[in-house]
Amino acid sequence: MPGSICDILFSAAALLGAPEATDRLGLPAPARRVVVLLVDGMGTHLLPAMHADAPTLAAVSAGEIGELRQLECTFPSTTPTSLVSLGTGVSPGQHGVLGFTVNVPGTDRVLIHIFWHDDPPPQSWQPVPTWFHRLNTAGISARAVLPQLLVDSGLTAAAYGGAQFRGVPPAADYATDLLAEIHAGPGLIFGYTSVLDSAGHAHGIGSPAWLSAAAHVDALLTRLVDGLPDDTLLLVTADHGGLNVPTHARVDLDADADLAAGVAVVAGEPRVRYLHTRPGAQADVLATWTEKLAGAAQVYSRDAAIDAGLFGPVRDEFSPRIGDVVAVATGETAILASAHEPPQITDMIGFHGAGTDAEMAIPLIVVAT
Repeated sequence: MPGSICDILFSAAALLGAPEATDRLGLPAPARRVVVLLVDGMGTHLLPAMHADAPTLAAVSAGEIGELRQLECTFPSTTPTSLVSLGTGVSPGQHGVLGFTVNVPGTDRVLIHIFWHDDPPPQSWQPVPTWFHRLNTAGISARAVLPQLLVDSGLTAAAYGGAQFRGVPPAADYATDLLAEIHAGPGLIFGYTSVLDSAGHAHGIGSPAWLSAAAHVDALLTRLVDGLPDDTLLLVTADHGGLNVPTHARVDLDADADLAAGVAVVAGEPRVRYLHTRPGAQADVLATWTEKLAGAAQVYSRDAAIDAGLFGPVRDEFSPRIGDVVAVATGETAILASAHEPPQITDMIGFHGAGTDAEMAIPLIVVAT
């Protein structure tokens, strides 16, 4: 079985001497610095398509630079869930960030985690201490170099709370700032780039825009590899993979009266839908969705989804964030909700979120100096 995204900071912390940390991944040691770069959307299955425009990544895949391993992200295979799983080292059922969007229990509100600030308060919505907090509390420096716009977000607090932050303005050279922080001293240094994921959503995986983003990622990786100080371990990973969804494989629940019947709140995302039903309607919604999406999605009740272990063990206080009915797309299906979501979602070409290998398998590139 491959390791998990939850294991990365556990292992990094162990190399840095943190109490209660174990090296679950068997990383090269010793290292005074551990650099973790997360490339949003760079699933393992997408690496071959990047090689022509990404010579350093191609060299990694060929065994010429570092070591390429495979891990899995947590479910759903979506950015907020994965980032918090990385930061805390626990599964979504334990940290509570259970999807791209979730219903705030007791309300009709849908929380979009990437646009979240301080309502609900991050410390109560996601109460698990991050490894950044644990390291800094233990006297081991843990820093995060992020685009300036992300520094004060709720998701940043949930995933990297307790880190020493370095915000990078939009016009600045991100690689320069990241390398400066790496050279500033020992400890854990985290970096993040979203260019590949953004291009995949908007233009499609394999599109010219996506290949240009792949080249951008490769240039960043090349500069890091060339500029690392001695006694440094670089770990490059991702939060999920993805796939393109053709028009014929899209289902719009808001254009189908049968699918919309009995549904009060729609959350999740197109590859994993959380349906919060009207009183007494759960059984009917479950039966209708099971019948109409046969062969296109696996449909669960909330209890069945939890019992199947999709989210890992789920804390009781977090279970209402999961829909009364959960529809997990299979194959290349996307379940749109055109009346509930911005048109940018409906217009996307690349998607992720479900449990296929193309979405769940993520690389771990290990480079030691």
